[in-house]
Amino acid sequence: MGVDQGEHRAFERMYAAHHQLVLRYCYRRLGDLEYARELTQETFVVAWRRRRDAPEPAAPWLYGIARRVLADHWRTRRARPVTVPVAESTDAGAEDGGFDAVSLAQDLRQAFIRLSEPDREILRLVTWEELDLAAVAQVLGCSRTAAGVRLFRARRRLHQLMDTPPPVRVRPVPTSVRGGAL
Repeated sequence: MGVDQGEHRAFERMYAAHHQLVLRYCYRRLGDLEYARELTQETFVVAWRRRRDAPEPAAPWLYGIARRVLADHWRTRRARPVTVPVAESTDAGAEDGGFDAVSLAQDLRQAFIRLSEPDREILRLVTWEELDLAAVAQVLGCSRTAAGVRLFRARRRLHQLMDTPPPVRVRPVPTSVRGGAL
């Protein structure tokens, strides 16, 4: 089965329109630009093979492919994804110059890290990728209703974690310090 010029041009347009989106999607989950580029290319290889299945809009479909590509790599390499839950800019308190914004960003980061990976992923899709609920459902391979319930629960758990400080780890004092002079 050959590829006609129309298919080729349509894929080129899809690639041009969505390459940066998929690259950012991968980078935000990996924290390594070179590795993100590699997985982005792999995502488009899979998309090329399945080009006849591509819906409009294609972004949620591509995110779904990228999500599976990332999962396969994490599973085969047994590596954990690096997540950066706050915005790519580090000047969280720049607008008001206050410590409250910085403190809030740090609290959000800590709470986000304590969420389960499925909760983090649905929140990323809505906030970072700016997908609507129908697109999120397409990426996750579930119904719109199920995606809505997952999003509601993830947001609720994030709010609960924001209200609950992380557990403090106390290191035991070495015996030599306990009984001896300082």
